Amino acid sequence: MDNFSIRIPGKYSGKEIKFILKNHFRLSDRMITRLKKGDGIMLNGNREFVTKTVTKGDMLVLNLPSRASENIVPKNIPLCILYEDTHILAVNKPSGMPTHPSLRHYEDTLANACAYYFRSIPFTFRAITRLDRDTTGVVIIAKNAPAAQRLSLAMQTGGIRKEYIALCCGVPEPESGSIDAPIKRENIGIMKRCVSPEGRPAVTEYETAEQKDGYSLVRLIPHTGRTHQLRVHLAHIGVPIYGDFLYGTEIPGERTRLHCRSVSFMHPFTGKNMTVSAPLPDDMHFENIKAD
Repeated sequence: MDNFSIRIPGKYSGKEIKFILKNHFRLSDRMITRLKKGDGIMLNGNREFVTKTVTKGDMLVLNLPSRASENIVPKNIPLCILYEDTHILAVNKPSGMPTHPSLRHYEDTLANACAYYFRSIPFTFRAITRLDRDTTGVVIIAKNAPAAQRLSLAMQTGGIRKEYIALCCGVPEPESGSIDAPIKRENIGIMKRCVSPEGRPAVTEYETAEQKDGYSLVRLIPHTGRTHQLRVHLAHIGVPIYGDFLYGTEIPGERTRLHCRSVSFMHPFTGKNMTVSAPLPDDMHFENIKAD
């Protein structure tokens, strides 16, 4: 489920929700029909119809179901394949590529690239690990339902270990340790998270790998999987990720510098312990820092 929201500005006051869906979010009639189901359209925390009139300051939230795999459009987008066998595909996802199709991203995702790669056979996109659009690195994809079931169970029970590298503004103090800080949604209907005693448990292990001129490369191992966990935790200890527009300082033209360096797991059929790794991208090196 993908969530999108807007705090109603004055120019939309007095308009129907349907007007905003078409003119602000630019949704098709087909997509609006999908939103009408369940809790697809929420206004100030309540389900609403598209004919409801809004006023300035209202919070409109759209809960958009992810597209089914059979509707994913195959697109000839290059894949950087790190590992492949009968059951698993592991790729190095670049920056700027969402994992799944969503609002405004129907044909430029990892799912679209995989649909093209497997275009000659029946295909269902089953991403076991997922990364935000700007985050680079390892993504594990199951090539069949049994592999997906076993790997998903491993994910739920802590059998899959992910290691990240973040380029941070500042150096953690102490330089290594564990961040145990619960996380919750900052406000109803928005994506931003925050540390709060009312949040869900979240634990991140960290270690400073390198530092230079007030910046650091920090190795991160999340022990829970909260939304934006690494970004929130690093900002919480005073070293936000370079380029993080939500939890740090936005730098025009610069992505949030976060990279999934490796994923370790037991192969769902052979039982072999595996680690798939992706090299650090060029923009993670200190010499490519553009901020003062």
